[in-house]
Amino acid sequence: MSSKQHEYYEKRLLDLMDKMPPYIIEYLDSRLDYRSSLTLFNYARDYQEFLNWLISEGISEAKDIKDVSVETLANLSLQEAQAFFKTMLRRKYLVSKKSEEYKQVQEKTVNRMKSALRSLFKYLTVEAEAENHEPYFHRNVMQKIPVHKVIESRSERAANMTSKIFVDNADADFLHYVQKEYEQTLTKGQTRYFKRDKERDFAILSLFLGSGIRLNELSNLKLGDVDFTQRLIRVIRKGNKKDSVTVIPEALEDLEAYLEIRNERYNADSDPNAYVFITKGKNGYSPLSNRAIQKIIAKYTESYDKRMSPHKLRHTYATNLAEQTGDIPLVMTQLGHSSPETSLLYINTSLEKAKKAAEEMGKRRKRK
Repeated sequence: MSSKQHEYYEKRLLDLMDKMPPYIIEYLDSRLDYRSSLTLFNYARDYQEFLNWLISEGISEAKDIKDVSVETLANLSLQEAQAFFKTMLRRKYLVSKKSEEYKQVQEKTVNRMKSALRSLFKYLTVEAEAENHEPYFHRNVMQKIPVHKVIESRSERAANMTSKIFVDNADADFLHYVQKEYEQTLTKGQTRYFKRDKERDFAILSLFLGSGIRLNELSNLKLGDVDFTQRLIRVIRKGNKKDSVTVIPEALEDLEAYLEIRNERYNADSDPNAYVFITKGKNGYSPLSNRAIQKIIAKYTESYDKRMSPHKLRHTYATNLAEQTGDIPLVMTQLGHSSPETSLLYINTSLEKAKKAAEEMGKRRKRK
């Protein structure tokens, strides 16, 4: 994670910690030096959900989560713990206000909540030391809660992915829609903002689909990281590893078109250390946040009737590259994967192509 994103999530984590009981603050503080701020922030949100549930169910008499006692956790029954996770698994969340679409919470999300609470309870029952030099309590009910691993074959994962990404030439069709047709769906007021940010937004979409970089890698891209001569960009991968990523020529052209208007449009400068993708504010320009970029992707893809995330655009690029080349080492290098298992997934993502291949093979058996 970049220093910018680390600071962002650390601030949000600290804001959440202010609302927590002392024993949870103590746990989170003990992990700050060696767990990522994003992981701990997600854990803190899970604890917030858990404590609110304890109050709403009458298991804790506290009025505020800050006042939920450690004794409440110590006395939590197995049935109560199971009921919490069942409630979470059956919960639905709003995907799109526009379509009022709801989705079921995924089991892997609940598994993360289980991991968060298991880690907290282990700390309270084993690692922590209260005033009497003993752990806060000894009975760990979360040890009795299994984490059900979601097992999917590579083919099944690939099939699931295919339905969520652009396949065949759909990515090119989508970019054409943004460039030529999207404006027709807007009101006069919306059109003004679209025209202001059109080159920037299009360059973002094109770069995701033309390089396969991650969200963090794009948001932290600086002017000095772009090499038009070598047709590549320099990024910081996971683990703070420096890497160079090849970009398709068309995406570089779209990026160049944005850079031509960037300084004048956003009152920016050409400092090599300045961020590429920026927004205009009252006090000058500032880099686009990850959340802002996610909203940009969601806005255009939802208008195209296929709401997607930056990660799905990355999957789209990876699938196209794998099908074009069949070269696993190349896919690994381009996407910054450390394991070939992840890259192998993209070799088999186009289910329709697999079906057609099966049909062609089946024709050999037909008697004339």
